[in-house]
Amino acid sequence: QAQLLESGGGLMQAGGSLRLSCAASGSIRSIYTMAWYRQAPGKQRELVAGITSGGNTNYAESVKGRFTISRDNAKSNVYLQMNSLKPEDTAVYYCNVLNLWGQNYWGQGTQVTVSS
Repeated sequence: QAQLLESGGGLMQAGGSLRLSCAASGSIRSIYTMAWYRQAPGKQRELVAGITSGGNTNYAESVKGRFTISRDNAKSNVYLQMNSLKPEDTAVYYCNVLNLWGQNYWGQGTQVTVSS
């Protein structure tokens, strides 16, 4: 069964750091992009950061310079290092994987709460 397992969310004070991890099961083949999205209460889900199999990255303007996405292709893992956290980063963070055939997979989400 194809699945994405996320970990690393939690409660942090503003200015602190958290690292999210996501592991894609072996049944997900030919992964192209891996990404993190987030959804805050009452808001639409938005792209936080993405990374291709070649290592090209893109970030939302609101997290540039603070968040870093990385991946381990051998393990089909993706990570999100979040530094200088702000209360407005509070959201449920979702891992997303897109493979070469256009199949899209989502994790169950992990809560990140930043207190002021």
